[in-house]
Amino acid sequence: MAVHDDCKLKFLELKAKRTHRFIIYKIEEKQKQVVVEKLGEPTESYEDFTAGLPADECRYAVYDFDFTTEENVQKSRIFFIAWSPDTARVRSKMIYASSKDRFKRELQATDPTEMEIFIL
Repeated sequence: MAVHDDCKLKFLELKAKRTHRFIIYKIEEKQKQVVVEKLGEPTESYEDFTAGLPADECRYAVYDFDFTTEENVQKSRIFFIAWSPDTARVRSKMIYASSKDRFKRELQATDPTEMEIFIL
């Protein structure tokens, strides 16, 4: 399964520039590649993110989660999500499951300086 160049570009924008709150990716079966389906604005909430996930189709997503620690320190973590609802087609679940590791490798850090905030 190929990964469109825009997928990594938008992920790097989310990570470095914080221009997106989340990114939802989908597999275009005819083109046999992962593409960006939806970008969330920095002001959008977790509820906006979950509303963007289809109830009966699989997706990959990345979410930039802001939180405050007990010490009152603002922090951010980026989460990778493999969305696979029970109502999705079995074929779709199989395609997404078998492509997940390759897709994560495409997005993951390529040198030690990029590793500090990415959590899987």
